[in-house]
Amino acid sequence: MDHHVSEAIARPDLIDLGGGLACLRFESMKVASALAAVRHLLETGVVRPGDTLMDSSSGIYAYGLALAAHRYGLRCHIIGSTTIDRPLRVQLAVLGATLEQMPPSDDLGLDQNRRVQRVREVLREHPDYHWMRQYHDLIHGLGYRAVAEQIRKDVGEEPLTLVGGVGSGASTGALARYLRESDPATPLVGVQPFGSVTFASDHVTDPQIIIAGIGSSIPFGNVDHTLYDTLHWTGFDAALAGSVDLLRRHAIFGGLSTGAAYLVARWEARSGRRRVVFVSADTGHRYVDSVFARYEEARPVDDLSPREIDDPSGLEPPWCRMDWDRRSAPEQAVHREG
Repeated sequence: MDHHVSEAIARPDLIDLGGGLACLRFESMKVASALAAVRHLLETGVVRPGDTLMDSSSGIYAYGLALAAHRYGLRCHIIGSTTIDRPLRVQLAVLGATLEQMPPSDDLGLDQNRRVQRVREVLREHPDYHWMRQYHDLIHGLGYRAVAEQIRKDVGEEPLTLVGGVGSGASTGALARYLRESDPATPLVGVQPFGSVTFASDHVTDPQIIIAGIGSSIPFGNVDHTLYDTLHWTGFDAALAGSVDLLRRHAIFGGLSTGAAYLVARWEARSGRRRVVFVSADTGHRYVDSVFARYEEARPVDDLSPREIDDPSGLEPPWCRMDWDRRSAPEQAVHREG
């Protein structure tokens, strides 16, 4: 029996979709990350009950951190993206978290930079606050050991390929590390939006949106580029097609990054050599109007295929694929403290 709802939310469901595909479905993935990170900070004495935790978030990490703070008797202060919607704002308020939300912006890169700048300002005003640094502190990968163990328990020693959004690097990167403890050859396939600095697509603009949560306009210290075997970059229209098809075909209501990962996983599963597990980081509720209400616009996923490239300089929408071969970070993605 769980002692707090966060413990239940931290456990995903592994759903067999047939055809060599499986969906690792979270209600809210960052709960697993935040819960384990906060527990580690308390156990090591870095923070104590009653302290204030703070971080920047585009949405699901804010929820995860607020739940972890609630679970362990801590305060929570969020510097939130312009994309945080009303249902989440209300939940954060009722949970006791405080939220500073950035003003409306069509430029999510500017939004992200504003948030980081504001975090530094708040730290100068409140040096006793603990900055969680979800983008840079490796403790955010600790929660995925239990998830990797759950996957192995469900599928045994069957060879797997892992597919998912890169994001801060904590989720897919940590899952790959833990899965490779039993199978070092486990391929990791990362999904990125166009316009993200992380894997050098920052010179390409998506006409509609950078997919929040799986890309970044700033370098992340948590991303270990040498873990990734293959990269896919998907635009909004391709991810929308994946999200709609996943709901229509398999009744899974996942967010836009889930749609992108599903599209990529279908492609990678064609080889048939390994079962492909793709990460569904959250539900589709945030995307009802922007994605699912437009379901009639969705192209059939079987009509979509990636353009194979050898170098990020060849990137162009709507979808590209590249063998990354566990190479190091591109220069613009190297995180430097300061």
